[in-house]
Amino acid sequence: MFALDKWKRLDRFLILGADGGTYYVSERELTIDNANVVLECLAEDGLRTVRRIVEISDTGRAPRNDPAIFALAIAAGTGIGVGGYGGTVAAATRKAALEALPKVCRIGTHLFHFANDVEGFRGWGPALRKAIAAWYAQREPRALAYDLVKYQSRDGWGHKDLIKLSHPQAPTAAHKAALAWSARGGTEKMGVSTRKKGGGERGTIANRDALPAIIEAFVEIHADGVDVRRACELIRAHRLPHECVPNELKNRPEIWDALSEHMGLTALMRNLNKMTAVGLLKPLSDKTHAICSKLIDPNALFKARVHPLAVLIALKTYSAGQGALGKLTWIPTSEIVDALDSAFYLAFEAIEPTNKRHLLGVDCSGSMTAPIARLNLTAREGAAAMAMATVRAEKRTHVMGFCGQFVSLPITAKQRLDDVVRTVGQASFGQTDCALPMIYAAEHKLEVDCFSVYTDNETWFGSVHPFQALRAYRERMGIPAKLVVVGMASTGFTIADPTDEGMLDVVGFDSAAPAVIADFAAEREVCG
Repeated sequence: MFALDKWKRLDRFLILGADGGTYYVSERELTIDNANVVLECLAEDGLRTVRRIVEISDTGRAPRNDPAIFALAIAAGTGIGVGGYGGTVAAATRKAALEALPKVCRIGTHLFHFANDVEGFRGWGPALRKAIAAWYAQREPRALAYDLVKYQSRDGWGHKDLIKLSHPQAPTAAHKAALAWSARGGTEKMGVSTRKKGGGERGTIANRDALPAIIEAFVEIHADGVDVRRACELIRAHRLPHECVPNELKNRPEIWDALSEHMGLTALMRNLNKMTAVGLLKPLSDKTHAICSKLIDPNALFKARVHPLAVLIALKTYSAGQGALGKLTWIPTSEIVDALDSAFYLAFEAIEPTNKRHLLGVDCSGSMTAPIARLNLTAREGAAAMAMATVRAEKRTHVMGFCGQFVSLPITAKQRLDDVVRTVGQASFGQTDCALPMIYAAEHKLEVDCFSVYTDNETWFGSVHPFQALRAYRERMGIPAKLVVVGMASTGFTIADPTDEGMLDVVGFDSAAPAVIADFAAEREVCG
C-alpha cells in the first residue's frame, strides 16, 4: 500500500465522504481520520483548501454535498481539530470560507447542515452571523420564498432560528415580508391576528401585499377543507414542490401530475416509485413518455447537477418494485427503467473513446459489500456501474471480478444497468489480491493497454505487489501498460505507486472519473 498525500485524501473525502465507513474501519474512526486531513490541508494552504471545497461542490462531482459542507464548517471555524489534532486556521481562510457559503450551501437544507456542523468548531460571533444574514439577503425574493416553504427544518435547525440569530437586513419589501413570516414559524396566514399563549394579541405581519405569492399558496394549500382541484391549481400556478403538499393529498394521481410538470430531475427520480404506485405512470401512457423524455435530456441533467450515483440508486430502487424502508410497492414500468439506464451514462462527463484495450477488474471481496454512505447500494455494485461507463464508451474492453482468484463477470455493453448490478451483487467474495488482473493477463498473454482496478483498497495481496505485477507484465508483454486504481472508499491508501507515471489514482463515484480514465489511457492531458 502507498499512502496518499493530503490533497488526494482531501479529494477522496469531499467526493466519497466518510459517514459510511468501510467493512474493516469503523464509521467513527474513518470520520476522525478524514477530519484531520481537512485540518492538515487548511494548515498548509487554507485558501487552496477552500477553493477545492467550492470547486468539487459547485461542479456536482460528489454524490452528496455533506462532506463539502462539513469541510467548509471546519474552514470557517477555529481550526481546533477532531480526535486530538490541534491547530489554527488563519483569519483569511475563515473569511474565504464564510464568503463561499452561498456557493456550497445552495439550498436551505445545506444551510441547516452547515449551522449544525460549524457549532462544533466555533461560536456564533459577528462574522458567522453576518455570513448567514448575507445568505438570506442576497437571494432573489422568489428564490428566498421557495427555500422558506420547501426546506423548513433539518438537524434541529429551522429558518426561524437562523433568521433570529443573524438578523438579515431585508433589501426589499418582499424580503422583509418573507423573512417576517418565516421568523414567526412559517405557518401563519398573513394579515390574520393570532393570540399569544396565555392570552393577548400577537398581531399581524406588515407588508402582506409584498409577500411572495408562493408563501400565500403554501398557506392556502394547508388550510382546512382545500380540495384536490384547488390544490392542483395552486401547485401549477405557483410551482409548489412536493414538500409543500399535505400528506393526505399525496395519494392522488392528479396531485403528482401537477407536481411533475415543474419538478426538478433529482426530485423526479426520487418520486418515480410513488408516481407509479398511485397510478400516474402506466405502460404506454403519454405521461410516462413525457417523464422519460425529461430523464434522458442531457442538458437538463447537467443543469440540475444530477450525479450518476443518484441515478443508479433510483434505478436499483425502482427496478426492485419496493423500497428498502416502508411498505410502498409498485410494478416497475420498463420504459422508465430504460430511461434511467440511459440517464446514468448521460450524467457522466462526456467520454472521448480511446480505442485502447482495457481490462477492468472489479473487487468482489467482502469489504466491497459495505453500503455507500448508508445508501441502498454496495461499493461492489457501484464499482460495476462505474466500470460500465467505460464499457459503453470503449469498443475493446473485458470485465472480470477478483478477490482470492480472478473470475469472469459476464458483463457486456448491451446489458442494462440493473441487470449488471444484480450480476455483480451475486459474485462470490473472499480475500483481496489486487495484483490478479496483471498476473492473469500475463499468464494468458492478453494484450492490455490499460488496467482499471475498482477497489476499496482494503487489500491483502499474495506474493506479488500490484505495482510489481504491472512492471512484470510490461516486461513480459513489451507493452507500456497503464494502471488506474479507482478508490471506492475514503481510506488514506492506494495500491498505485505515486512515483510511476503510468499509474493513476482516481476517486470512485466522481462524475468525472470515466473521462479522466480515458484521457489517461489515451495519453491526453488529465485535469482535476
